[in-house]
Amino acid sequence: MTTTLPSTRPQPQARTLARAAARPRALVLATGGLAAGLAVAHSLPALTSIGPLRPHLAPGLSGAGRRDHVALTFDDGPDPRSTPLFLEELERAGVRATFFLLGRMLLRAPGLGRELVAAGHEVAVHGLRHRPLLIRSPRATLDDIARARDLVADLTGQQPRWYRPPYGVLNLTALAAARHLGLAPVLWTHWGRDWTAKATPESVLRTITRTPLSGGTLLLHDSDCTSAPGAWRSTLGALPGVLDACAAQGLRVGPLREHL
Repeated sequence: MTTTLPSTRPQPQARTLARAAARPRALVLATGGLAAGLAVAHSLPALTSIGPLRPHLAPGLSGAGRRDHVALTFDDGPDPRSTPLFLEELERAGVRATFFLLGRMLLRAPGLGRELVAAGHEVAVHGLRHRPLLIRSPRATLDDIARARDLVADLTGQQPRWYRPPYGVLNLTALAAARHLGLAPVLWTHWGRDWTAKATPESVLRTITRTPLSGGTLLLHDSDCTSAPGAWRSTLGALPGVLDACAAQGLRVGPLREHL
């Protein structure tokens, strides 16, 4: 007697049902892949925050400029406790710089913002608050940059040209917002790691002069509002040595408007 086993091959109706059941799952996978791809693309500019990669990924964004010049920039002010001391040191040296201002700090000391401009320095936008862009919505990002730009222009009397994001971390939204608002994003080629509690004038000078300064944009901080308490003192102590190092290399020092 021969026993006929049931066929394991799906019948036409079963195959149709299986295909129909697979479609939502495929759609979910495709949608998830698209969302992941968009998320990666959105945050890809954040790679420019990695110093060694920046000159290769986005040389213009690094602030590389005239080879006989160095752009001196400061972040996080204006701060009544510290910024006036930087102004005095720069005045003694006959040097002008670019100050990337935080909107919330400028609101607390609008007169100091006007003093920066009156002394011949350039003011630029560092945002309203020092919060990472990668955790903000597109609307919040645009609002932050726009409000900061308007504050800088209204309270200092100088229309800003440059934008530097908090922590130097960009995304596509910030790049688009800056362009829409007439601002050019600029990061840096050299920094002094002057925001840490371990920083000293010697360490700041050593770090920022580790490589040739020609054509570079230097990042320093004139406030400790987002840094270790009192960190600005190390920056101020290093500033004369930084200017001397530039002079020794035959380089002029000035704001971004003379550099890019």
